[in-house]
Amino acid sequence: MIRTPVRKLVPLAGPAAWNSILGPHPAAEPLTNAATTDIVIVGAGFAGLSAARRVKQLQPNASVIVVDATRVAEGSAGRNSGFMIDLPHDLASDDYAGTGDDRALIELNRSAIAFGGQAVEDYGIDPNFFDPAGKVNGAASPTTQSHNESYAKHLSSLGEASETLDRQQMQELTGSAHYLSGLYTPGTVMLQPAGYIQGLAKGLRAQGVRIYENSPVTALERQGSAWQVTTPQGSISAGQVILTVNGHLESFGFERGRLMQLFLYAVMTPRLDTDALKRLGGQSRWGITPSDPMGTTVRRIDDRQGGHRIITRTCATLIPSRVVTQANVVRAARVMQGKFDQRFPQLAGLKMEHAWAGHLCLSLNGVSVMRKLDDGLFSGCVQNGLGTTRGTLTGIGAAELACGETSAITRYFQAEEQPKKLPPRPFQQIGANALLRYREWRAKSE
Repeated sequence: MIRTPVRKLVPLAGPAAWNSILGPHPAAEPLTNAATTDIVIVGAGFAGLSAARRVKQLQPNASVIVVDATRVAEGSAGRNSGFMIDLPHDLASDDYAGTGDDRALIELNRSAIAFGGQAVEDYGIDPNFFDPAGKVNGAASPTTQSHNESYAKHLSSLGEASETLDRQQMQELTGSAHYLSGLYTPGTVMLQPAGYIQGLAKGLRAQGVRIYENSPVTALERQGSAWQVTTPQGSISAGQVILTVNGHLESFGFERGRLMQLFLYAVMTPRLDTDALKRLGGQSRWGITPSDPMGTTVRRIDDRQGGHRIITRTCATLIPSRVVTQANVVRAARVMQGKFDQRFPQLAGLKMEHAWAGHLCLSLNGVSVMRKLDDGLFSGCVQNGLGTTRGTLTGIGAAELACGETSAITRYFQAEEQPKKLPPRPFQQIGANALLRYREWRAKSE
């Protein structure tokens, strides 16, 4: 018998604003009894719900339970920026160009996007929550303009299209004169991430998948040929378990000392009124990623996605304990207010309605953990800051492994190395955060 006590999940600071702006949701249904199922999936984010959908595709008669420590779309799935990116997007590089087999990864990313698009159609998810609008790498300095030029050449070598936008075109798009230029790529889907995830959950429930919220796993135990998952008020006996908990994988006893627990922060305006929209100008929907990965991500959404609003995201801290304080959020919100004012002087001083922290998990060598961990135990974790696309892929792959299937997804991730071991914690945290601060300073206008 193997029993693994699970470290408590620390709540993320601030609201999951993408979920908040969708309005009230039905009351949560926690697990309150002893249940039995074929497969239990731990985590109801992009990876977990994609895994549930893939299991039902491969084994329609299988019983599936999903448990989550919080509400659906209240965790990381409701806190990211909503870019479902098809192209190489290596956050450790200067210009996002990858170092591995980018062609293979592009094809996998596009299969994840197609998987999501089919879910939108099958489950009747609002298409405004899954908008194939593409995105722009915004450049605010000659240095990052050169990053875009380098990235465009890399994409051209892969046979991928891109379009350079000049300063006037960037202002016509965003209403901001801040950017010198931009590089548009057409393949990214712009999500209302909470709306998409809520739609996935609703569709899966209609297929008979049981989803229990506010049910953190406190222990994982092997009992003969079955696994028992314990929560504060109940338990589940299952033949197979899929862990889709990203960096929380360490709390289950796996890859300890090998995962970087990184937090990014974001703010969101209140609904912009008619006067503010007139002063702002620009188009009603767009997404800007910074040409320097340590710069600032900015999005604008409209009333069909939760109101005319602007979202600003930047600042990063490495926190191995995963304990993010409100002070972390306040400090980052102050920085982001300055970034917003810099980009939109016509709206300078507009008080943000929401500020929050979001959790990313990275490995030093950029690999995920999508593999069999034990008999009947599988992982779809470690998304390296690409939670929407990579989470979808690792969730699909983990489900395929659990169902005994082999695919391009399983072959790709199973060929990856184990995450590299990190330096000891004090040196890891001090050194990484010093580097992050330096890179933020260097990218201050981006």
